[in-house]
Amino acid sequence: MSIEIEKQIQELQKKVENLEKGTKDQMTIVVFSGNLDKLLAALIIATGATAMDTKVKLFFTFWATAALRDIKKKGKGKNLMSKMFGFMLPKGSTKVKLSKMNMGGIGTSMMKSLMKKKNIASLEEMFKTAGELGVEINICEMTMNLMGFNKDEMIDYPHMTICGVGTFLADAEESKTQLFI
Repeated sequence: MSIEIEKQIQELQKKVENLEKGTKDQMTIVVFSGNLDKLLAALIIATGATAMDTKVKLFFTFWATAALRDIKKKGKGKNLMSKMFGFMLPKGSTKVKLSKMNMGGIGTSMMKSLMKKKNIASLEEMFKTAGELGVEINICEMTMNLMGFNKDEMIDYPHMTICGVGTFLADAEESKTQLFI
């Protein structure tokens, strides 16, 4: 081989090594949609990847954030706009609807019934499993502020943090896989 080709191969090897150092066996998922089917997809992917020894970090933002509200908890110190958002958005994972074929809630009920009949875990059960497997949930701080949600009204989840988009970007930069749902 010529010296020039050997030099190019060495440069390429160094670039590959640097790329491999920069990523981890990690997946980051932006969870943007608050629809039942899309939340289910995010959690199925997250728990599946975790079961395959991949670290998973979910970044909940905008409409998906409402699914993390605990139906039994009440946010404190809210202004009128925050109260209005709280009233208009679903409170918790049991209140989310399908993105297609919802049909005034009939489609959502049918989907939940079919899932139960076929022994498919509910969204609530998937959140529980994700927590047990170590899936991290990061909630967008800006979304929390915008929609008037408080940390004290969110579900009890073992690996949950409120953070900024910078945290998501740093996590995504280190991840081999990034998804947007």
